[in-house]
Amino acid sequence: MSQRPFENTDVICENISYNDLGHLTFAGHDLSELAKEYGTPTYFIDEERVRNRCRTYIHAVKKAFGDKGRVYYASKASSFKRIYEILKEEGLGVDVVSSGEIYTASLAKFPMENSMFHSNNKTDLDISYGIDSGVGYFVVDNVEELDAIDKIAEQKGKIQPVILRLTPGIDTHTYEAVNTGKVDSKFGSAIETGQAKEITEVALKCKNIRLCGFHCHIGSQVFDSKVYIAAAEKMLDFVALVNTSLGFKCEILDLGGGYGVRYVASQPEIDIASNIAEVGRFITEKCKNLEIDMPIICFEPGRSIIADAGLTLYTVGTVKRIPNYKNYVSVDGGMPDNIRFALYNAPYTIIPVENTDTVRDMQCSVVGRCCESGDIIQENVYLPSDIHRGDLIACLTTGAYHYSMASNYNKIPRPPIIMLTKDGSYYAVKRETIERLAELDI
Repeated sequence: MSQRPFENTDVICENISYNDLGHLTFAGHDLSELAKEYGTPTYFIDEERVRNRCRTYIHAVKKAFGDKGRVYYASKASSFKRIYEILKEEGLGVDVVSSGEIYTASLAKFPMENSMFHSNNKTDLDISYGIDSGVGYFVVDNVEELDAIDKIAEQKGKIQPVILRLTPGIDTHTYEAVNTGKVDSKFGSAIETGQAKEITEVALKCKNIRLCGFHCHIGSQVFDSKVYIAAAEKMLDFVALVNTSLGFKCEILDLGGGYGVRYVASQPEIDIASNIAEVGRFITEKCKNLEIDMPIICFEPGRSIIADAGLTLYTVGTVKRIPNYKNYVSVDGGMPDNIRFALYNAPYTIIPVENTDTVRDMQCSVVGRCCESGDIIQENVYLPSDIHRGDLIACLTTGAYHYSMASNYNKIPRPPIIMLTKDGSYYAVKRETIERLAELDI
């Protein structure tokens, strides 16, 4: 069951390759040389890949919906100052889920009128900060939040535009932890139970709120448009219902994000443009059949913008071989920089950086350095049997939900983010120091 090198299974994205030295390259850069310059563990981001993904979405949505299409980047996928500068340059809006993300976007001078503020439990401080920061729309999850926004906006003498988050009752058959479109989700007001109509009625009565439309999010790692179409159908039926029964004309319909990316070769590669075109055709026809004006249609990609633009580079430490049982390859990172396997049993492609022409004949668990038995990056990985301390390995597709979910478990500093371009590389986020970890201690 050995895995040979140079198989197509390694190259799950076109920004990954091998050079004449047999070294793994990412975005055209030799990872062995990058390790010498920046050390490990380190997050690398292919800037051109991010920009190309932004342009793909912008062009696809414009083609499908004309001037009634919008694209908002889901900040929770990866939030740091430089990414907001790139998004501003590429013409995307952003969705934010905390005061911290709002603050970071503001540092980049991102135009906050092009933002949407999510979260199922915004505190009064969050709401106040969001209004003061000029957030374009609050995506409201529940009646309590609606009431809080109305009161705080009144105190500030503002009328705050909002969009109501609804749950259309769609099961995406994805990771249960990120399946957010079902009726029994912690997010949103369910259409099926009548709560969606109830919160719409409440919103229309609020004096310091302007209801602009509706939002839904069906989950993550969605590999086709069937669930988007199913969600759009339920949402548009609801739009028509409240138009008739409440006289409310929906200006904005936000279908959220969720298109998947390849973590391993068995997962498909998505044609974003053709998928959005398919959704566009359905929505156009559905609006005609319902005899309603098409709202502004919004998408909120996060993972599919930045995930495969990212790669994490590690240095091997301990290699433990237990005859007739199991092999462990420990690296200088782990749960603090990648907790997704522990949370979701998430799959990854992990490959050596040097000596890539060596047969990968040892099955092993790639694990981290934490004092925690669950500190596992990936099980059942094939690496060369002579792998040893000091070797480099790369974990692919780590641009999304890695830096944003990183922690200091075991008081381990977080890695830096290095942006890669055709002309070179540069720091977007510095490597955290051990001194920084105790900065807030008294």
